[in-house]
Amino acid sequence: MTSIDCTPAATAGLRQATTRDWMTPLELTVLGAIWGASFLFMRVAANDFGAVPLVEMRLGLGALVLLPFLWRSRTHFPRSLWPKLALIGAINSAVPFILFAWAAQRAPAGIGAIANAMTVLFTALVGFLFFGEKIGTRRSLALLAGFAGVVVLASSKIAGASIGWAVVAGATASFLYGIGINLVRRHLTGLPPAAVAAATLGTSALLVLPFAVASWPEHAIPMQSWFSASMLGVLCTGIAFVMYYRLIARIGASRASTVTYLVPLFGVAWAWMLLDEPLTLAMGIAGAMILGSVAISQRGAR
Repeated sequence: MTSIDCTPAATAGLRQATTRDWMTPLELTVLGAIWGASFLFMRVAANDFGAVPLVEMRLGLGALVLLPFLWRSRTHFPRSLWPKLALIGAINSAVPFILFAWAAQRAPAGIGAIANAMTVLFTALVGFLFFGEKIGTRRSLALLAGFAGVVVLASSKIAGASIGWAVVAGATASFLYGIGINLVRRHLTGLPPAAVAAATLGTSALLVLPFAVASWPEHAIPMQSWFSASMLGVLCTGIAFVMYYRLIARIGASRASTVTYLVPLFGVAWAWMLLDEPLTLAMGIAGAMILGSVAISQRGAR
């Protein structure tokens, strides 16, 4: 007969493991819902603020939320590291955020959310092209399928209007995310991730600030746009980063990255439910192609 360890330590460990089992999918779902909502908030606020001022709000508020993590780990960030942090912040935060906000002025929120899913594929492509990573046949086919999905999305029309340039902007932002992720892996590994996020967001906010001041709207901004911009910065950037890095620490980067599948689903759902944006056949086909290619790519990577 097998003995069962009923000591208090063993019981507490079992209880903690059981809690993690049901907490992980819940936290992944909540994080997917939050990041999906970011495209909703951009769609609401982008026209009133303009792309650059809205992104300045997002970067600044997100950096403030994460500032305690940077302060706690400040000894890990010598002065010589800050130019590199600023460059990576521009590539991985400032410019992609502006591109997505620009796209939100011209296309439904779901379009940006679907294009965002290409980040996983572009990360693999950039690693192959510039950093000597192997890509394999499976991931190559996944990339082709993902790009085909982007073409389908870009060639479609919503309510009779072309959304091609908005899709191009979203895909370019995802490509920059792919570059940024590879740069973070190679140049910032070993640093506290939440502190790195605070540093890159903060330097990006400083870089964007002059352009935001120059283009700040002269008209009054409605309260719903102020609320959306605040939620975009505090919830969808600052708090979401904290949640994401907690997940990575607990379950690993590979499992945490499965949130990628949930973001476009929530992005489209929020826009449909709250903004009455249409669901089209082209969006469904493109979304299925892109998400399917992401699934194949991640399976190939593992």
